[in-house]
Amino acid sequence: MITFSALGSFALIVGLLTLTPGLDTALILRTAALGHRRRVWGVVLGIQTGTLAWGVLSSLGITAVLTASHLAYAILRWAGAAYLVWMGGRILIPALRRPAGADPGPDTTDAPADAPETPDTGDSFRGGWRRGTVTNLLNPKMGAFYVAVLPQFIPADASHPVSGTLLAGVHIVLATLWSGVLIAFARALRTTLRRPSARRILDRISGTVIAGFGVRLALGD
Repeated sequence: MITFSALGSFALIVGLLTLTPGLDTALILRTAALGHRRRVWGVVLGIQTGTLAWGVLSSLGITAVLTASHLAYAILRWAGAAYLVWMGGRILIPALRRPAGADPGPDTTDAPADAPETPDTGDSFRGGWRRGTVTNLLNPKMGAFYVAVLPQFIPADASHPVSGTLLAGVHIVLATLWSGVLIAFARALRTTLRRPSARRILDRISGTVIAGFGVRLALGD
């Protein structure tokens, strides 16, 4: 059985990881800043769905195959990089083309160009959940992190699936709490951030950050 000391040490590690600004932070802040209340919580829970999946798969030893297989890791890495570059481009390119002061309209970055708003776009919980889940699952570095860290906190005589789920649950709780703080911060500034000029700057920054993570993932080892 996992000791409280091990849980505390794991919580410290994933807590520091959670507080480090990254792709998840960019996704949550942008979605919340646009005033999408249902969608942003869909993004948060989607990210945590991916975290739970990585934790369970790592505890079963399945993700060890991913990190051991150069081909499997490369395929996932390139798929994740392509998805992030595509998503970042869908945000960045319209922002670069948009004239100053023009109304940016609804967020339709999950839809084809010029497509009408659907249940998967706009303020949609389902669309947010899908985006968060896919983004997390296509990040092989999450799998590598869990493969490297999780086994150190699971006793040899403990049930690996149960222990892995418990540890992933600690990560999920901390990440969800921090996401709530980010959402509250973005909502406090949403009046300013939803102005056309501010929205254009926000989209340029977030699009560049997201696409940049994709490029970094593609060029990483």
